[in-house]
Amino acid sequence: MTKLFVGVDVGSASVRAGIFTTEGTRLAFSVRPIQQFHYQPNRVEQSSSDIWQQVCTTVREAVSLAGVQPQQVVAIGFDATCSLVAVGDCGQPVAVGEEDNADHDIVMWMDHRAGEETQRINETNDSALQYVGGQVSIEMELPKILWLKKHYPERYASTWRFFDLADYLVWRATGVDAAGVCTLTCKWNYLAHEESFSQSLLESVELTDLVNKIPTDIIHVGQAVGTLRTDVAAQLGLTPNAVVASGLIDAHAGGLALVAAAPEANLAIISGTSNCHMIVSPEPKSVPGVWGPYFAAMYPGWWLNEGGQSAAGALVDWTVMQSDAWPALNGEAAALGCSVYQILNQWVAELEEAEKYPTHQLHILADHHGNRSPRSDASATGMVAGLTLEKGQSALARLYLATLQAIAYGTRHIIDTMEQNGQQIESITLCGGASKNPLWLREYANATGRAIHLVEEEDAVTLGAALNGAVACKAFNSFSTAARAMVRLNKTIEPDHTHRSFHDAKYQVYLKMYQDQQHYQAVMQQYLVAN
Repeated sequence: MTKLFVGVDVGSASVRAGIFTTEGTRLAFSVRPIQQFHYQPNRVEQSSSDIWQQVCTTVREAVSLAGVQPQQVVAIGFDATCSLVAVGDCGQPVAVGEEDNADHDIVMWMDHRAGEETQRINETNDSALQYVGGQVSIEMELPKILWLKKHYPERYASTWRFFDLADYLVWRATGVDAAGVCTLTCKWNYLAHEESFSQSLLESVELTDLVNKIPTDIIHVGQAVGTLRTDVAAQLGLTPNAVVASGLIDAHAGGLALVAAAPEANLAIISGTSNCHMIVSPEPKSVPGVWGPYFAAMYPGWWLNEGGQSAAGALVDWTVMQSDAWPALNGEAAALGCSVYQILNQWVAELEEAEKYPTHQLHILADHHGNRSPRSDASATGMVAGLTLEKGQSALARLYLATLQAIAYGTRHIIDTMEQNGQQIESITLCGGASKNPLWLREYANATGRAIHLVEEEDAVTLGAALNGAVACKAFNSFSTAARAMVRLNKTIEPDHTHRSFHDAKYQVYLKMYQDQQHYQAVMQQYLVAN
């Protein structure tokens, strides 16, 4: 019987399920949207019941589309965004918002409500913080949990388990009370190299009771948690014999697929709503403003550093939709049955025929949702310098190109900081949304001065989840063996070094814009203090 593996990827806006062979061939794929509930200020929530329903739908549909027998699926791997799920007694959802809507039981990773709690944790200067680049991020789980305990202590008390979303899915699938090393180490300040939490950190912020609200079983990447519950197997269209792997954060599933075959000095960029930059090394490397070093959190036995940009694809989408040319652009794309970005790329090509460097006087600081790395400044904001009264197609094409470049310069800043602190980066492998945009790939290569490698499977994150399942069920004895069989490189985008000096100059402007913004904020803070 041919062995098959299911990968389930829960992103910010959709659930994706794919069925893969031992050669990494994708037989079928299913996608379903999931809900987001946006509140001001800085609140974004989701529903675990909505997500679970779409997980079941996508897996059933993928099995049906593949035309395979359920018993052929021997393993399933789950990955998800690093969002927080609150579960009460008997598995009931716990509300995480002011409206006390129990169906809204997930605080999304992008939720920024816990600013004061983040600051409180960082002010402890606990030694555990050296394993998150020096300070926790507002996107991590301890600030979210501390916020809930402060504002709704009765809900905190009634919470039986706090799960990272991937671990919640594994628990729903198996009924096993367990959490993954990947999620706990990267988002919960769990010290995997010591196999413990920092007691001093939890005591400093009055969260010592949290350890009773987290599963006691902690499962490593590539290990089996259990098999599917009988009722869940029926919901998914699989059999109860399917092995369920330890949960992964979505970016880490993608990173696993990109680097497992050749981990040394290989930077994985997972491009999506946000960007993640993952690199593993045999020895720990401390990089200020870059998360980690995390032990065995993505690749067993190796240390992980993780840089990131809080808004990437989300920033491009937002920028385009602010333009006066958006309605016409959207209408043209609908009429032609193509992506708006195909048309935008053509607009940029036309603009570049008339002007060698259309963005030489238009500069963007891409911190619209804060700076995750390497500045670790959640309060940072975006900036645009060089605006004119230009309107319409040319204005949008120029702004779009400048935005792509700005995000690429943010990636260059992360790479530079990693290398300045001992990481060696010899290759870059990229997956996700940007891999489908040739203009963005060009700008990544030119801005960083490095070749960008792509893998054949266009949804490498889902493949990474399936890869995790393949190792967990022992179809392969290691991730390197599994990746060599299931992951194939596709093409490489080489940088055009004739534009190097241009991008060097714009990169210096990019770095200076943040410094200028800090000056502006200091001036206004002085005013507020005085008045």
